[in-house]
Amino acid sequence: MRRTRILTAVLALAAGLLAGTPPALAADGTAKVSLAADTYTWKNARIDGGGFVPGIVFNRSEKNLAYARTDIGGAYRWQESSKTWTPLLDSVGWDDWGHTGVVSLASDSVDPNKVYAAVGTYTNSWDPKNGAVMRSSNRGASWQKADLPFKLGGNMPGRGMGERLAVDPNKNSVLYLGAPSGKGLWRSTDSGVSWSQVANFPNVGNYQQDPSDTSGYASDNQGIVWVTFDESTGTSGNATRAIYVGVADLQNSVYRSTDAGATWTRLAGQPTGYLAHKGVLDAAGGYLYLSYSDKGGPYDGGKGQVWRYATATGTWTNISPVAEADTYYGFSGLTLDRQKPGTVMATAYSSWWPDTQIFRSTDSGATWTRAWDYTSYPNRANRYTMDVSSSPWLTWGANPSPPEQTPKLGWMTESLEIDPFDSNRMMYGTGATLYGTENLTNWDSDGQFTIKPMVQGLEETAVNDLASPPSGAPLLSALGDVGGFRHTDLTKVPSMMFTSPNFTTTTSLDFAETNANTVVRVGNLDSGPHIAFSTDNGANWFAGTDPSGVSGGGTVAAASDGSRFVWSPDGTGVQYTTGFGSSWSASSGIPAGAIVESDRVDAKTFYGFKSGKFYVSTDGGATFTASAATGLPSGDSVRFKALPGVKGDVWLAGGATDGAYGLWHSTDGGASWTKLSNVDQADAIGFGKAATGASYQTLYTSAKIGGVRGIFRSTDKGATWTRINDDAHQWGWTGAAITGDPRVYGRVYVSTNGRGVIYGDTSDAGGGGGTDPTDPIPTGVCAVTYKITNQWSGGFQADVQLSNTGSNAWTGWSLGWAFPNAQTISQTWNAESAQSGSTVTAKNVGWNANVAAGSSVSFGFTGNWSGTNGKPTAFKLGDQNCTVA
Repeated sequence: MRRTRILTAVLALAAGLLAGTPPALAADGTAKVSLAADTYTWKNARIDGGGFVPGIVFNRSEKNLAYARTDIGGAYRWQESSKTWTPLLDSVGWDDWGHTGVVSLASDSVDPNKVYAAVGTYTNSWDPKNGAVMRSSNRGASWQKADLPFKLGGNMPGRGMGERLAVDPNKNSVLYLGAPSGKGLWRSTDSGVSWSQVANFPNVGNYQQDPSDTSGYASDNQGIVWVTFDESTGTSGNATRAIYVGVADLQNSVYRSTDAGATWTRLAGQPTGYLAHKGVLDAAGGYLYLSYSDKGGPYDGGKGQVWRYATATGTWTNISPVAEADTYYGFSGLTLDRQKPGTVMATAYSSWWPDTQIFRSTDSGATWTRAWDYTSYPNRANRYTMDVSSSPWLTWGANPSPPEQTPKLGWMTESLEIDPFDSNRMMYGTGATLYGTENLTNWDSDGQFTIKPMVQGLEETAVNDLASPPSGAPLLSALGDVGGFRHTDLTKVPSMMFTSPNFTTTTSLDFAETNANTVVRVGNLDSGPHIAFSTDNGANWFAGTDPSGVSGGGTVAAASDGSRFVWSPDGTGVQYTTGFGSSWSASSGIPAGAIVESDRVDAKTFYGFKSGKFYVSTDGGATFTASAATGLPSGDSVRFKALPGVKGDVWLAGGATDGAYGLWHSTDGGASWTKLSNVDQADAIGFGKAATGASYQTLYTSAKIGGVRGIFRSTDKGATWTRINDDAHQWGWTGAAITGDPRVYGRVYVSTNGRGVIYGDTSDAGGGGGTDPTDPIPTGVCAVTYKITNQWSGGFQADVQLSNTGSNAWTGWSLGWAFPNAQTISQTWNAESAQSGSTVTAKNVGWNANVAAGSSVSFGFTGNWSGTNGKPTAFKLGDQNCTVA
C-alpha cells in the first residue's frame, strides 16, 4: 500500500446503503429465492498481501501460534504446517461491514485457544455502527461479540500504535482496551463478555492529526493506544499489579498502575513532545522499552526517539539508535527477543525515502546496528537479501536510482515481532505485505539474513472493478493502492501489477466484447496520465492522453469492437475518442460524473447514468439523450452492465434505503425498465456462462433477497434466485463489482473492500462448465506455430499457437519443447509453464483446457536470452510429435 489508503465504498455507504429499513417483498408477498446455499468452494484469486499490516501478535505460551491484523481486511491466524495465513473474520456480514477493520488483537497466553479482536473501521460518520470486541475460544474459528458504546478506528490515523487490547497474563478473565475519541480506558473482568470504563483513569488523550479536519477523520482524538502488563508483578490466578498504558498526549504519554488498576499515575521523568507508539516490557530484565514519534502515523512522523525505563528504579535512559537531530522519521515497530534478554529491535516506520530502516541491539539499547548502511553515498551495504520470487510484483516494476532499491525493505513498518520461541524468526508488516526471515541471528555475526514475503493467504486488496473476458486471461481487476492485476491462473500470484503507467488506484476497466485483446483502464496518479490501453489482453500497456482538467480516473467504457472509448473522468465532463485516446472530444447531453458503460454488441452504442437518469448514445459517445424512464434510483450508488451477445439488454443495480433500491432490467437499451419484484436490494450485477439447457446467461448479484443479504445466482433471467454464499463467507461489503466467468459455468468473482478478489466455484456438475483437472492429456495429432513477437537486449516475447488437427476433442493439454540456446521463461500467460534446464512444459489453465477438433489455443510468454535466440524445432503434445509451422 502506498501513501494513501483508498476508502472504497465510504461515499456509497454514507449515502444510506446500510441504513436498515424493512425489506420490500415481491408482488405476491413472497420472495422467489432459495436461501439454502448451493455447494460452493470459495478462494482468493492470489495476490498475496496488497495492504497495510499494522499488527502482528505471537502467543507467549504456545509455539507457532501467531495472528495478524489488517486495517480493513480482517484478522488472520498463522498455519505453521503450510506457512500460510487463515482468514478469521469472513463471517462479518454486510450490515456490520465496519467490523472488518481490526484496531487490535490479543492472544491469551493462559488459554491459547482464546483470542480477542477489537473491531470497527472508522470513528467518524463513515462507519454507521459502533465498535465491538470479538472473542473466540477456538482460535478464531468462530466468534461471539460484545458491542461497545463507542466506535473504533481500524482504518483511522494512529492505527499502527498498540496493542490497545491486552489480556492479563496472570488472570486471563481480565482484559483492558484503550479507546479513541476521548472514551478512555475500558476493562472486562469476565473474559470480554462485558466492558466498563475505568472511571479513574486520568487521561483520555488529546492528540489529533489535524484538528481542522471537519470530516472527523484526521481530527479524531487518537486516545489510549497501548496496554502492557508486567507479568512478574502477579501470580497465577491473581490480577497483575503493574500495568502500563500509552496515551496519545505529547506531554503525558505513559501511565502506570501498581495496584491492578485501582489507581493510576503519570510516570515521572518521561520524555515529552512525543507519542509512545509502543511499550514493550521485558519482565526478566526489568525494563519497559518505548518507541516514540512526534506524530501518530502510519504515514506521518518526522522525529523520534527510543527510551528504556527501569521498572524497579524509575530511571529513564535515552537509547535512541541515532541522535534526534539526525532523524527525519519516527520510531514505532518494537520487539524483544524473549530467548535472548537484552536483544531489542525497532523500526523507522515513517522513513519513506530512500527506504525504511530496522535497528538491532544486543545490549539493551546501549549500541545498535542497522539493516543497511551507506558505504559511499548513494551506495548502500545491506545486512539482508530480499527474495520476492513468491510475490514478484513487490518490485513495482521499478528501476530506481541509488540509494533507493527495489524491492524496498518496506514503509509504514509499525509492526515488528521476533518469534518468542525462535530467535531466528522475525515478521514485520509494511504498507503492502508482511515480510519475514528465518535466519535473523545471522545479523549478529555480520552475515546476511534473508527476507521473504510471509504473506500467503493474507489477501488485503480493496476491489473497485472486475472483468472476465471471453478469451485471454480469465480475470482482470481494478484495485486500490496496488492498481490491479491480470490473472492467467487464479491460484498463482501474477508477476506484476498493471504498469506503464502504474496507477496508485485503478477505478474502472473494460474490454472490447468482440475483441478481448483490447482493454482500457483508468485510475488515479499523483502526476501523469489517468488512462491506459492494452492490445494484448492486459499483458502490456501504454498510456493515453488526458483531456484537460482530469483529476482522477472515474469510469471508462470500451466499444464492443474496441474502435472507440467513452470516459467519464473526475475533474471534467464525459469524453469520447476513436482509436487509443490521442485526442478527446467532449460528449454532449450527459452530465459530468456520470457512470458510463458500453453496449456489448453495437460498437456505437454507449450508456450512462447520473442522479436517477439513464442516458444513451448511438453515435459512439458524441451525443447522449436522456431516457424518459422514471423510477430508477435517485442517487449515484448504482452499477449497471449490458449483456454480452444481445443488443440493448441492460441490467441496473443500486439505490438506497430512503428511496428506490433494487434490480432493474431493460431490453430496449434503457428506454424502459422493469424492476424485479423478488429482489429487495441489489448493489452489483454480473453475467456468466449459461447453465446447460438455459437460453440466457447466468446472473450474479450482491443483493438482499427474501430479507437475506448474500451473493445470489439466477439461471432463469432473474425469475428465481439461489443464495450461493453462506454465513461463514460474507466478507463484509461486496457491493463494488461482481462478474461471472463466461467460460466456466457457476464461477463468480466477487469484490471485497479489503479481502481481495474472492472467486467461487460450484459443485453443480449439471451446469455445463469446468474441466476436471484429472482429465487425461490428449495424444492426438497437433500443429504448433511459434512466433517471436518482440525482442530486445536480453529479453524477448513469443506467442505459441497449438492446433488440434486430429478428430477428437481435447480435455486438457500439455505441450513440451526444448530451447536450443538456453533461453529461460520469465512470465507466461494463458498457460502454466515449468522449466528444467532447457526443457519447457506448458499446460492449459482451467478455462482453455477444452480444444475441439479443428480448433486451436494460444498462449504467450516473455523470456531471457543471450548470444542467440533460436526457435525450438520440435514440440510434443503428450507423447505425440506436433507439426511445426
